[in-house]
Amino acid sequence: MTHPRGSASKTAALSAALSGAVDLSALKARAEAPQKQPPAPPRAPSADGAAPGAPATAGAVIDVTEATFQADVVERSLQQLVVVDLWAEWCGPCKQLSPVLERLAAESGGAWVLAKVDVDANPRIAQLFGAQSIPTVIAIGGGQPVDAFSGALPEPEIRKWLGSLLDALRDRLPGIKAAEQNGGGVEVPEDPRFTEAEEAFERGDFAAAQSAYERILDVEPANEEAKTALAQVKFTARAEAAGPDAIAKADADPADLDAQLAAADLEVAGQQPEAGFARLIAAVRRTAGDDRNKAREHLVALFELFDPADERVMKARRDLASALY
Repeated sequence: MTHPRGSASKTAALSAALSGAVDLSALKARAEAPQKQPPAPPRAPSADGAAPGAPATAGAVIDVTEATFQADVVERSLQQLVVVDLWAEWCGPCKQLSPVLERLAAESGGAWVLAKVDVDANPRIAQLFGAQSIPTVIAIGGGQPVDAFSGALPEPEIRKWLGSLLDALRDRLPGIKAAEQNGGGVEVPEDPRFTEAEEAFERGDFAAAQSAYERILDVEPANEEAKTALAQVKFTARAEAAGPDAIAKADADPADLDAQLAAADLEVAGQQPEAGFARLIAAVRRTAGDDRNKAREHLVALFELFDPADERVMKARRDLASALY
């Protein structure tokens, strides 16, 4: 299952659950238990040609399995920040998030490394972290989880998250200072159009961010990065504009369509998408004409924040079709 974005409450709960509570050595014990089994086959070099056992700064992105987790994540994290990306081939939001993480890892020049874990092939790693959804991203430092988030966060938020981690761990992990003293990573030219939009988003100017992404799409209608970012900006703006009593107001007056839309946004942002979907489907059933179309379009926009294969979205689409026809 996936979530559109990692909410503050969800991220805080996940981080608190992981902090000091996960024994990463347990996975090593499981991997070493079947002594009579043949050893795992040699791993291929990373994309940059680094061998699996090379120093921490050799590869920015590595694929990790249950058999290699101890060396590639736990032991590596004693020198260098390791960011574990729990993903799966079928996960739509993972395909949005992973390329961003890979690019940022390459830019870091070895200050941190991205450890990618296919949860379908390595379910024990996901179980170890208690991951309830993907994508889930966990920061490992000094052999222990130190922070985490779930969902495909916008790049500005990920950069801020990584920056705070590097600042907090710089004196504990020698690999961070070493990488920075060596001049950091590869300079990747930034698209000034996206920079403008991201800076607007960071300062909370959602209208400016929306306008910036729309200008990109006016010139490049097929730009998927801009489409995804625009949907996230619109959703974030609506969710933050909804008051804390939005759900109570909507429950008190089912006929107030705007209240229903605001409440649905707040429920989705609070990791209760089923409730938000059900609320808007009920609104579609109760209304007609323009109001009905407004509720339907809002619901479809919420669907687009999720993986199309998400069971909750598929069920809600069936329920919407039943309400319409």
